[in-house]
Order: sequence, then structure tokens, then C-alpha cells
Amino acid sequence: MAPSLLLAYRRRWWMAVTAVIENLLCSAVLLGWGSLLIMLKREGLYSHLCSGIDQQLHWLSCVDQEEMLNLGFTIGSFLLSATTLPLGILMDKFGPRPIRLVGSSCFALSCIMMSVSAYNPALIFLALSLNGFGGICLTFTSLTLPNMFGSLSSTIMSLMIGSYASSAVTFPGVKLIYDAGVSFQVIMWVWAGLAAFVFLNCFINWPAEGFPTPDEVDYSKILALQDLPAGENCKLSLPVSSFSFCPLCVSDAIPFRRSVFSPIFLWSLVTMGMSQLRIIFFMGAMNKMLEFMVTHGDPHRECPATDIFFYSSIFGTLQLLCLVTCPLIGYIMDWKMKEETWTQGKLGDVERIRRDRKIQKVTNAMRAFILTNMLLLAFGVCCLIDNLPLQILTFILHTMVRGFIHSCCGGLYAAVYPSNHFGTLTGLQSMISAVIALLQQPLFIAMVGPLHGNPYWINLGLLIFSLAGFLLPGYLFYHRRQLMKEKEARDKQQTLLCKPCDLRASRMSFVLS
Repeated sequence: MAPSLLLAYRRRWWMAVTAVIENLLCSAVLLGWGSLLIMLKREGLYSHLCSGIDQQLHWLSCVDQEEMLNLGFTIGSFLLSATTLPLGILMDKFGPRPIRLVGSSCFALSCIMMSVSAYNPALIFLALSLNGFGGICLTFTSLTLPNMFGSLSSTIMSLMIGSYASSAVTFPGVKLIYDAGVSFQVIMWVWAGLAAFVFLNCFINWPAEGFPTPDEVDYSKILALQDLPAGENCKLSLPVSSFSFCPLCVSDAIPFRRSVFSPIFLWSLVTMGMSQLRIIFFMGAMNKMLEFMVTHGDPHRECPATDIFFYSSIFGTLQLLCLVTCPLIGYIMDWKMKEETWTQGKLGDVERIRRDRKIQKVTNAMRAFILTNMLLLAFGVCCLIDNLPLQILTFILHTMVRGFIHSCCGGLYAAVYPSNHFGTLTGLQSMISAVIALLQQPLFIAMVGPLHGNPYWINLGLLIFSLAGFLLPGYLFYHRRQLMKEKEARDKQQTLLCKPCDLRASRMSFVLS
């Protein structure tokens, strides 16, 4: 039996804290591919494609094996983003609860299949696919939870996205346990048990309804309901519309077609697709890039395995920075939003406040995207420099950009679109970005093939492509100016309409005196 929305609102902090932990352990863990790849090699997956033992690694390893396993990573990372469109449609219709239950089940099944993949290597493709699908289900449903936190919604959303991005540290952590002597099979079975706890937590605490936004629901009424006796509260199982006491708080009926073909959404597709390709390619080719910085393409020069392990471990550990840095973007997105509070006044005053809030939201989103794109350019420049210690700075910038870009996009959609469009728009954007990110596989093949492991020209091309990310904040600047002009025109019109009223009132006061 699903809890009511009122009961879920009481438990919102518990749900938020557990959602952050669940995202860390079970969402986008596939992004820690570098560490998982090493464990899969040690387990001997597709080792039959190799003819000799690597003297540094002491197990079978070759380019054909890496290409095969990297194909599994490409499929899993594709599902990590591409399935968000059907998930968004289903979530807007049925709420996040059933999707989260299915996602935790798929993640548990993927862990079980990974534990037996050493006996049947073909299962690794299905396991990675279920891992990516289950992870995005958990991530996607947690993005609706910040609606329960009012003016802190962007900050809470950034924590959700930060925990999603930081989940890439999970596989490096698992690798440390694996290096300590714990078998791969035992680790995967324990992980499946943790996914079962995620299922149970969702079943007990998550409501069947979706979470309405503060603009659609007067949460002060919910707080008032908390003062009722416990017996009466237990009888309350109200739909979302029951909390929409103020008709002005409910979003106007905007057709979905208008949201999809809006310039903000179309420009966001360009920015997110470019960023996703940049991020995914670096994660998939990182080990080969580090190896080239040591050998410089010399086939007779061996790359010490300890160097690759050391930098892979640093990269994995730095993923926790997402959880620390993402609230910065949330703070930027929530800047001055607490000052734009609802007041009890005339209808015109409420409409004016709504316009001011929208202008502030667009301004905050523009600043957040400018900062993120500048960090992305700095990341691209660092990738071009052939210096191994400098890659630590590259890892930091990569981690910040990966968390920032999703926080910016989610905050922008929540700010300018109705909540019943949020899931579908986010899913459509993620799916298109995932299709663009599929280019990372041919780019990887070109790097290890014709370019002989040299990533310079690919990184240079991606750096130039990154400049397209400034098109979205450029349009937001233009859109903000249009909103401000419309606001000034309305204020002037309201002033002209109020002048006759003031004159009439002064005449009446003169007559009465």
C-alpha cells in the first residue's frame, strides 16, 4: 500500500537523504568503467581473443578484448541516457514509484548476472544493459523529489545529480575491495542485496502520485494539515489537485508541442549533446589516453601498470567531488529565489511576482550555463596538454562539468516548463544526447586504430565543438531581455490605468472633506 502524498511530505527529508545514498551506490555506477574494465579483464572475460599474457598485468589483455568490452560499456551508457524518454512519459503519467521499483529490480538482476558472467561472457552485455537501465530509473525518479522543498528545490536537485555523478566512484571502491582478496562473485551478490533494500525503501515511503511543484501546490496548506489529530491525518489520502488551493498557483494548460519546439529546449539539445559526447568519450578512452602519455605511441616502450592503476584510482576518488561541488550550481540556480516569496495581496500583485520569479530563474540559469561552459573549455584545453600530472586537474574539471551540466539543465527545465512536461522533456533530451554520445565508439576505434592511440586531434575537434555550448546562454540572455521589456510594458500600462483611479479617489476625498 503506497503512502499518501501528505505522509510522503512528512518523510521528505528521509526520502532525500536515502535517495542521495541510493544514487551513490546504485545509479550511474557504470560511469566508473575504468575500474570495472580492469576487474572484468582479471576475471578473464573475452580473454580468448588474446594470444599472449601481458607481462605487466600478468593476465590476458589485448586491443580486441578492450574493444569488445568497450562495446558493452557503450551499450550500457547508451541505455543510461536513451531510455529516459519512455521513462519520462511513464513517470509523467504514473508517477515515480513504479519506475523506481522496476529500476531497483533491474539493478539487482544486473549484479547477479555480472557475478556469473565469467562462466558465460556473453551475459556481460545484458548485465551492463540492465545496470544502465536500472541506474537511470533510480536517478530519473529522484529528480522529482526536490519539488517538495520549495525555494531549496534547485539545491536539492543539485545534490541528487551530484550523487548520481559521484556514483562513478563506486566501482573504484569496489576494486579496492576486490584487490583486498574478496571474490568478484561475492561483491556482486552483496550489491544485489543492497538493491533489494532500495526496492523496500521505495515500496514503504514513496507515494503513488507524482510530486507537485511549489507553483502548483500551496504547501502551507499541507503544513496546516500536520496540526490535525493523528487519526484524521491517517484518513487523508488526497490527490495532488486537492492541495492546489490557489487557482493562480496551478500552471496554465500549455501544449506539449509548444514546449518541445521552444528555442530554449532546442538549444539545450545542442549543449547537452555536445557535453555528453565529451564526457562519455573521455571516460571510455581515459586508460588509453594515460597509456599514450607514458609511451607516446612507441610500441617498444612498456607502460607500467601501476601508473594506470594510480591515475584510475585518483579519477575514481575525485568523482565524490560532484557531491561537494554540485550544490554550488544549485545555489546559483536558487539565487534570490527566497526573496521572491508569495504574498497575500491582490491578483495583480501575485501575477507580478510570478513574472519576477521567471526573470530571476532565467537569469540564474544563464549564469550557471556560462560557468559550466567555461569549465568545459578549460577541461578541453587540459586534455590537449601532454603532461601526466596535469591530468589530475583534468579529472577535477571533468567531474565538475559532469555534475554541473545536468544540474543546470534540470534546473532550467523545472524553471521554465510545467511540471507535467518535466519528465518527458528531460527524457527526450537525454535520449537525443545518448544518440550523439554513441559517436564515442567510432572515435575510440579511430584513436586506437588509425591514430595509433594519439587522442590529440580528437580532443582538438571536441574542444572546437564545445564552443557550441555558449549558444544556449546566449539565447537565454536574449530571452531575459524580452521578458524584461514585457515586464516594463506591463508596468507602464498598469501605471496609466491607475492614474484615473487615483484622480477619482482624490476628488472624492475633497468632496467628503
